[in-house]
Parts: sequence; structure tokens; C-alpha cells
Amino acid sequence: MMTSNLFTHLRSGFPKNLSAIAVETIDAGATPLFYSWQDLEQGSAMLANALCKLGVGKGDRVAVQTQKSVEAMMLYLACLRAGAVFVPLNTAYQAGEMAHFISDSKPVVVVCDAANDGWLTPLCTEHGLVQGKTRVVTLNANRTGSLLNLAALQSRTFDTVRSKASDIAAILYTSGTTGRSKGALLSHNNLLSNAQTLKVHWGWQSNDVLIHVLPVFHVHGLFVAIHGALLAGAKMLWAAKFESSQVLMNLPRATVFMGVPTLYVRLLAEKELSPSVVKNMRIFIAGSAPLLAETFKEWQTRTGHTIVERYGMSETIMLTSNPYNGEPSLRRAGTVGMPLPGVSVNVVDDIGKPLPQGEIGNIVVKGPNVFAAYLNLPEKTKEEFTADRYFKTGDVGSYSADGYLSIVGRSKDLIISGGYNVYPAEIEGYINDIVGVAESALIGVPHPDFGEVGVAVVVPKAGVTLDPQSILSQLKAQVANFKIPKHCDIAVDLPRNAMGKVQKNLLRTRFEHLFLKK
Repeated sequence: MMTSNLFTHLRSGFPKNLSAIAVETIDAGATPLFYSWQDLEQGSAMLANALCKLGVGKGDRVAVQTQKSVEAMMLYLACLRAGAVFVPLNTAYQAGEMAHFISDSKPVVVVCDAANDGWLTPLCTEHGLVQGKTRVVTLNANRTGSLLNLAALQSRTFDTVRSKASDIAAILYTSGTTGRSKGALLSHNNLLSNAQTLKVHWGWQSNDVLIHVLPVFHVHGLFVAIHGALLAGAKMLWAAKFESSQVLMNLPRATVFMGVPTLYVRLLAEKELSPSVVKNMRIFIAGSAPLLAETFKEWQTRTGHTIVERYGMSETIMLTSNPYNGEPSLRRAGTVGMPLPGVSVNVVDDIGKPLPQGEIGNIVVKGPNVFAAYLNLPEKTKEEFTADRYFKTGDVGSYSADGYLSIVGRSKDLIISGGYNVYPAEIEGYINDIVGVAESALIGVPHPDFGEVGVAVVVPKAGVTLDPQSILSQLKAQVANFKIPKHCDIAVDLPRNAMGKVQKNLLRTRFEHLFLKK
């Protein structure tokens, strides 16, 4: 009987010729690096052996905050092979955020860039981890670091740990409207079932070539993109970061591109984008934020291709997708398509009753891809699931008469800026801790480049004069840059309803044209 370890299934997609190129780096100004399929297998084995040397056992957690590199991807595969739990963390997270993730997940090993070792090791010590068996090791984007030094001494073979379908493979941290970030426990089966479904639904083939420009601490870049390519045995053109000119240069030899809407906007700004540049492309996929109908249509006009928009989240991986097979006209602007095979996506009212097509309601989901629980939060987990185990996404939407789902809002006030999630309650908490602040509200407003950005409305305490730039500067020392509001407004008070709840809809209306052309 085949193990349910995700790596074993991904490995089954590798081509017979392991000397073929699996990954080629395409960073501007840098000499390309080439990794064969054998390199991926042996590199992940050496890293798995290194993790075991560091004391990692089955079910132990490995927290990773490193710059994007092929070695970082190999480390993820190594964690799967060792039966460990991979905990990817955004490279922009600062000390305040990292303290929570480390104390909550209690990793046996923390992997970071050497530049951050000086503050991460003391942070781990402060939370009582280093005195135990937690080790802090380094992995740098230039293929150096103490973890790679250790791995270089290890065997090139490793017997992948047998895993059950329900064993946890990864913990992805995602915030809500209240409290700190929650760790979603994703099993080997959650990830595998989604990868297998998408392989069929999006027509992955071994002769595909994926341009990978997304972060690898994120569902989109880590699970959707990498799993798709590995399971199909398809080559990846790997960029450490997105640069539109570099992507344009490589599009003629690619077949698959995945990006957040911001990336499509930036590609459209390039004069060289034309049908001839994308003549070999098979599919363009967009997600992680709403794709404007204007961008959808302009892409059609400029390239002759129709973007496939889809919908997913950290707790569920992918849920819906516009069609790939059939006429491109079946892909509809302003929608995220239909539920993927095996996934149930319902629109219900506030008491859980299914709503008819055309009516707006709460989106709830169920399927083999949906996570089982939040780490250390049994009550929150219970609260977020219905009695029949549908997960309450917090999104609001409606179905068309022919079954296309449209997301019309987010009941949890989530802001998606450039594809990254920003949760108002978290940022408001940091702002409210600033000396002289009485209260604050963070809202999302339209932005031509990022799709949506945060605007902070801050009320000072009596007799206090606050400086907006000083508030933003203090935030920069505490949270990731993508969470920093693009504008701060000082107000006398916040609009409230009769129940005392802040009326953020009125604030959104007040600032909705702030970044739009007049």
C-alpha cells in the first residue's frame, strides 16, 4: 500500500530521465543555475538527513523564514520526506510577529537568513525554546548557510517517512478579525487531493514550463504552483522576485504563468507585451486577490489569451476555478468560476440556509482540501465550522444562474493588497498601542497598482497632537511592509451606529477615491 506522504506522490511525477532540467533560475543580471530532477531528489534527501541530525522527528515543526531559493523549495520537500511539519513564514515579518509564530508553533528547528540570526536566536531563547532542543540554523539565497553546510555532509539518499493521510504536513498562519494569527493545520491529504485535482482541471502535462515568480511562503506559490509542476514532471523557470521585463523575456519559452492581479497590471504596462510574445503559452492563472474586469479584458485584447481566475485560501488551498477546457469565452470576468471536482461551495444565509442563485450570502465550503483545525485553538475551530463540517470562509458572494461564483465582499474586512492578506484588527492593535492614540480603524480602498491598500483613520487622546508619518514609521518597525497603510488620517472621532460599532463602510466611501485618477 502506497504511503500517503505527499512527497512520495510528487516524486511519482518526476520523469524517467532524472538528469533532465527541473528548475532553471532566471534572475536578471545573475548567471542562470540549473537543477536536475536528480538534484531535487538528492538535495531534499541530504536536507532531510540534516534535519534528522538536528533532532527533527516525525510530527516535529520546522519554522522557515528565508528568501526565495531553489534550496528553500528543497527544504520544504525535505520536511515532507522527514515527516516533519513545514511552517513557512513571510520574509517581511518582524520581531513582534515572529515571537507569536515561534511561541505558538514551538518548532524544533528555525531556519532563517544569516542576516536575521542575530535577533531570531535571542527571540527563541526568550520564549524558552533554545534551552530545550530548538536549533536556529541559516539558509541564504546565495546557497550558503549553516544548514547547507550540515547537509553537505549527509547521505544523498533518504527513506521517506511513511505518513497517514491525516498527518499534518504544514501549518499556514492566517489572521482573523480579532486576535493574533491562527495556524491552519494542513494534512498530506489536504495538499495532495488539491494538487491532483488541479493537475487534471488545468491540464498539466510533462512538457509544460512554468514561470515561477511567486513567494514560497504562500499557498499560491508554494502549494499551487510547485505542486502542479512537480506532480506533472514539468520544468520551472524560477525567479527570486517578479520583474516584468524578465518575465517578458522568458514568456516565449513557457506555457504556464501564475500571478496575482498586480503582476498582470505590471505586465500590461510593458510595451513589448504582444500576442507573439505569448504564442507558446497554454494558460494564464490569476488569484489571491480580485482581478478587475478591466484587467481581464485588456489582457484579452493585448495577448489574445483569456486569464483563468480562481478562488482559494490558506485553510482550503483551491476551491473554485474558471474553466480551462473548452472555449475561452467560458471564462467569465468578475467571477472565480465553479467549484472544483469533489469540493462543495455553498452560499448560505446567517443561519446556514442555502440561498437561491442570484442572492448574496456567506460562502461555506467542504471537501478533502479543507483543513481540520487551527493549532492550539479548539474553540475557534469549533466556531469556524458548521455542525455538518462546512468551513465558514468569511467571504460573501453569490452564484449566477449558470453556476459561476462571484465574490462580492469579505465579512471579516480582510484587505488584499498586491495578493497579500492584511487583517485590520491586527494593525489596529499595533496602532492603538502607540502613545497618544485613543482608537483607530483600518479600511481597504481601491488602488490602481495593488488592487487595494490600507488607510488608517486614527483618533488621538484628548489634548494630544499626532503626526501621521510618525505613526506609519512606528508601524514599520513592528510589522511587515505590505501591512503598512498607504495613508494615515487623523480624525476627531470614528463614525458609529446606534450599537456603537464603527461604520467602516462610511470610512471606505470617504477615502475610496484617494488613490484613483481624478
